[in-house]
Amino acid sequence: MYAMRLLAPHTPLQWTELPDPTPGPGQIRVKVGACGVCRTDLHVVDADLPFPGHALTPGHEIVGRIDAIGPNVEGLHMGQRVGIPWLGHTCGCCHYCETDHENLCDHPLFTGYTRDGGYATMAVADAHFTFPLPDGDDDVATAPLLCAGLIGWRSLVMAGKEARSIGLYGFGAAAHIIAQVAVWQGRSVYAFTRPGDTKTQEFARSLGCIWAGGSDELPPEQLDATIIFAPVGALVPAALKAVHKAGRVVCAGIHMSEIPAFSYDLLWEERQIVSVANLTRQDGIDFLELVPRVGIRTTTTPYPLKEANRALDDLRHGRFEGAAVLVP
Repeated sequence: MYAMRLLAPHTPLQWTELPDPTPGPGQIRVKVGACGVCRTDLHVVDADLPFPGHALTPGHEIVGRIDAIGPNVEGLHMGQRVGIPWLGHTCGCCHYCETDHENLCDHPLFTGYTRDGGYATMAVADAHFTFPLPDGDDDVATAPLLCAGLIGWRSLVMAGKEARSIGLYGFGAAAHIIAQVAVWQGRSVYAFTRPGDTKTQEFARSLGCIWAGGSDELPPEQLDATIIFAPVGALVPAALKAVHKAGRVVCAGIHMSEIPAFSYDLLWEERQIVSVANLTRQDGIDFLELVPRVGIRTTTTPYPLKEANRALDDLRHGRFEGAAVLVP
């Protein structure tokens, strides 16, 4: 197999030939059809997340077909199309696993971070942490659903069913997916982009957002909730200003720059700040069942696997709309 490997933080990924991996008990191996490029991958490469201390293959928005099955796997079959997400394994016995919070497991493994991921021609995953996918859909279009879509969905749920007006800060892969869900649900969606980014603002309006402007602007009315997808701590006080009393600010990223000090009056009147961490398998089941009903359309820019470094740099500088996807 071939993979784009991170040998050390702050270094370009290296094209590497490796032995074909063998799935162990409870595992499957997939031939990768596509792997999305997520901002979390940037945080891994740029060492915003602690480097795990060993070379790794990034990538956790994996779509492929099973080409090997390890012992003790039930319910999956050779050739089946599946998706592999960020959360790759949990202990099953800690307090969080036993109380339906497996996303907070004390001893997890993460695809493309603490275990090898999908910037490769093959990937191994725990069978219990893969999602069966329908045949016939396009792998490139599906890949962003496996993290951008899932985290977006968990963030939208955390924003609350009662939130009828929602602001999305950072209109990239996750926001362009979940905006479609929120519009389908009948909510009013407001998009906040980099100041002056009129192209992305037009993109947001094309997906049903009723207003789009810069993150330095206030919306035309106070909102019920906001979701921050951009890893910019300064957006937290900005988002608090945008919500009304009892409004909620959901921080959706795994990493964010330092949040600046702000006056207590921004938080007072029972406004809330909450964070989203990882996802649960039930999140995946719920969201993927919803995708065909909503008719979600992902906007993607495909790159050959060997050009993963270019895809990451384009993501870093916002050179495309929607999501980047690597194709082996």
